[in-house]
Amino acid sequence: MADSTTTPSPRPTDWIEGARPHTWPNAFAPVIVGSGAAAAAGGFVAWKAIFAAVVALALIIGVNYANDYSDGIRGTDDDRSGPLRLTGSGLARPEHVRTAAFGAFGVAGAFGLVLAATSAWWLILLGALCIAGAWFYTGGKNPYGYRGLGEAAVFVFFGLVAVLGTEFTQAGRITWTGLAAAVAVGCFSSAVNLANNLRDIPTDAASGKITLAVRLGDRETRRVWVLLAGAPYLLSLAVAAAHLPALAALIALPVSVVAAEPMVRGRTGRDLIPVLGATGKAMLLWSTVTAIALTLS
Repeated sequence: MADSTTTPSPRPTDWIEGARPHTWPNAFAPVIVGSGAAAAAGGFVAWKAIFAAVVALALIIGVNYANDYSDGIRGTDDDRSGPLRLTGSGLARPEHVRTAAFGAFGVAGAFGLVLAATSAWWLILLGALCIAGAWFYTGGKNPYGYRGLGEAAVFVFFGLVAVLGTEFTQAGRITWTGLAAAVAVGCFSSAVNLANNLRDIPTDAASGKITLAVRLGDRETRRVWVLLAGAPYLLSLAVAAAHLPALAALIALPVSVVAAEPMVRGRTGRDLIPVLGATGKAMLLWSTVTAIALTLS
């Protein structure tokens, strides 16, 4: 944890690393495939897709800084094998990291208000719920991320809400195709989160952070990860029943196989970090190809 007697001066590159760029595909993928679903429904709107991307990216940066702050002040990050944490490493003052988190949430809220004003005002309530979910993942007195609910929240917010919200703000409705895509992206995003928590089982268990991975244990966590990472390709078959070109998304399968190698071989610690990047790349490729297929079909 940062020493209050020092004045940390993180570099811009430290702030970028603290924003955890390897998680950003979780923001872009749902907007891409949600826009594809909107196009298939005859309602693609370019500027709304851009605004949705800003909202999603700002939210994920905000939740990453919020986690950095909350885990750091609790001491959860005092011994980590993963990417840089600003608070836990002492590079930045906790209050500065917290300010960065709420600044990102403010950007998400501003762009989200425009989307709500041009779509449906009840989306404001949904947006407020998303921001609250981002903060209380590890923040507050009883964070739900410490109760094994992190993957469920990621599935809902960065899968169902992000994809279907993108489709709805453009097309004015949601479709079964959009729902299938939302479930697929939710599975990918949950797999990224689960791999991260698998790596941190020893330190999380010691610090009292009871994630889903801690609850399941190493072996079962790896099995659940395989199910989550494989489900999107089965859903491609379902989408292809109505939009045959969607089968092209299977091109992302080899990337998921690369991501799976450390998981099935029992790698631990820093050897699991590549799983996060590879799963994110597979999600982004799957979403992009599916979106193109839906648009063309």
